[in-house]
Parts: sequence; structure tokens; C-alpha cells
Amino acid sequence: MSLRKSPLLLLCMLLIGLCIVNTVEASDAPILKLSINDGVSDIEAVSMNDTFYVPLRELSDGLHLRMSGTIHILTVTGSESSLTIYQKDHKIVMSDGRAETIQLFKRNGQLMVPLRVVSSYFGYTISYESQANLLRIQDRTATLSDAHFITKFTEDLMPKKIIEKPTVKPTVPQGKVVYLTFDDGPTAMTGQLLDILKNNGVKATFFMLGNNVQKYPSAVKRTLSEGHALGLHGVTHVQEKFYKSPSAALAEMDKDNQYIEKITGVRSTLIRPPYGSKPYFTQSFRNKVLGQGYHLWDWNVDSLDWKYKEATASIYNTVMNQVHKLEKHKTTPIILMHDQKSTLKALPKIIASLKKEGYSFEIITEGMTPVNFWEDRR
Repeated sequence: MSLRKSPLLLLCMLLIGLCIVNTVEASDAPILKLSINDGVSDIEAVSMNDTFYVPLRELSDGLHLRMSGTIHILTVTGSESSLTIYQKDHKIVMSDGRAETIQLFKRNGQLMVPLRVVSSYFGYTISYESQANLLRIQDRTATLSDAHFITKFTEDLMPKKIIEKPTVKPTVPQGKVVYLTFDDGPTAMTGQLLDILKNNGVKATFFMLGNNVQKYPSAVKRTLSEGHALGLHGVTHVQEKFYKSPSAALAEMDKDNQYIEKITGVRSTLIRPPYGSKPYFTQSFRNKVLGQGYHLWDWNVDSLDWKYKEATASIYNTVMNQVHKLEKHKTTPIILMHDQKSTLKALPKIIASLKKEGYSFEIITEGMTPVNFWEDRR
């Protein structure tokens, strides 16, 4: 049978009556390869509660859609429209402002979404022939009928069984991983900093100040578009203002988030208080701020770039010495640096040395267990 209804109707049919799905437990549920237009892709569609779910990133790539945002707020953009998925709220917001509730879950570390939510919204029709194991989406560029498609790809369409074993989610990716983090930006130097990261194929996490976010909006957009993570560093960076009360600290983080969302369309739950969380970000502050869904991140490698300024060798040696000490204890380095001129000189050498020693560079994401001085894992 072939479903050829309007995208809006398909979306509404999907969203009405969906059951809540938060996790995938060990099962022997069949999976099908998703076919796109006139070919069978490697995208695996999982049937849950009579609905097919697919990994959002793989589907976006397969449909040549652009995917951007953070781990918890993702925007998928086509040639004429876009939709934004809020993972935490299980909500989808379309480019015309309409909002609907959807159900999501993670499988093998990938965000799974109902196939029809994305495909139908971007103009694809869906065909499903259970006896032939056909799950196909197509637009006007498809040339094969479903019957001809099934005849041509009979063997490729054969499903397989999958048994998912419960796994313990690691705090950080396996292997030698390092996290570069930059505070106090964006600044007039951010463009050069991003150039260095881009030229070296490295991703980083930026804890930005609200006042600077407003001053350099294009730098914020570029940071996000190039795959880096955005975090919050408050607004003023003035100790007496930020730490005046737990409510004052929360207000600065919320305001910072509002500035970033206005520019990029995404929000962040990653925070780093000014001067780090100790000693000022006490239990009452953490309860107030983290209780609103924020996640507290400090560092375990301090570059002291704010102190050494133009002493590039001192910055480099400080970082590498601390990294080597952590390596002995098999601890993943989270390096604190600042979005400033002096850091630009030391950064390329630091990256080169870390790469030579076998480190890969990752961004901090919402799903990770926070690392902070208080050992507060919220």
C-alpha cells in the first residue's frame, strides 16, 4: 500500500495517539533498511508501537537536509523550510510556528525520531509493504514504482533481527579524548580562534558571556554552524553581581541563554559560573540553578593563559604537564582556556602535541555526566 497524503495530514496522523517511548530495551523486534527514492540505504528503521523510527542524523544526511544545533535542541533545514526538535520537551516546532508533541528515544547513541515526522514534512511520501519488507520514502525524483523497486531489490530488502544488550553509558567517549573549552567569548579574536580549530579539524566547547554574545552575534552563529558546543558563562562576569544570590546567578544564566537563542534559535543547558564553581557556587546556588535543568561544568586542566598572557611557552607547558599527570590516572582532560589573543599563539602547538599523543577532540554535550569541583552529577 502507498501513503500519498498531504504532508500536514501525515504529520497529524502520526502525532495523534503516539505512545511514550523513552528507552529501547533488549528485544528481538525486526528492523528494516530504509529505501530512499530508487535505492536502498543503510539507514535502519526500527518498529516500535506500530511506528517506524529512524536515526535523525542519518536520515537528514540521506535526504540532504542540514542539521544543526546542540545535543538537546536540533534544527533540520531543507531548501524551503525547517523544523526544530526539542528533545527534553519531546516537542517539534515548525518554521511557520506550529508546535506538536512527538516521542523520541536513543538507540546506539543516536536520536531516533518517527520517520513520518521528518520525511512527510519535507515533501516525501511513504510506502510500506510488509510482505516485501519495503519501507520506502520518495519524492518527485523517484522513477521506479514500488512493484519494480521490490523486484529489483528483493534480497537487499530482507530484514534482520537485532538484540540490543543493556550497556552502561560512559561519562565520556572511549579512547584518549580531550575537551577544549574556551571562556569569556565571543570576542574580536573568536574568528581567528575558529580558524585554528577548523584548520586542525578540531571541535571545542565555548562558554559564552551574554554581553559579548550581543556584541558579536556573527561569531556565535559561526561557532554553532561549525559544530562546536555552546555553553553559558553568565552575563556580567562580575563576582558581586553574579553571586549576589542564587536567584541572581540563575537570572544571569537564563538571560545568557535568551541572548544565544535569539541569535541561533537554540538553547544550552551547559553552564560554567564565572571563576569556576568553587568556592562561590555553593549548595544553595546549585540547587537553585541546576534545579532548572542546567548542568555544571568546571575543568581539570587550567592553561593559566589569563596569567601568562604572551608567554606562549608557559601556557603550552602548563597544559601538557597537567594532561600528562591526568593520563597516568586515565582521566580525561577538560582544558580551560580563554577566548583571547594570547591563547591563539599557544593553541596550534597544544593541538599538534595532543594529536601526536593520540588524543581525539570532542565537545561537551548534555547527555554526559558533568565534571565539576563539587562532584555534583546533576
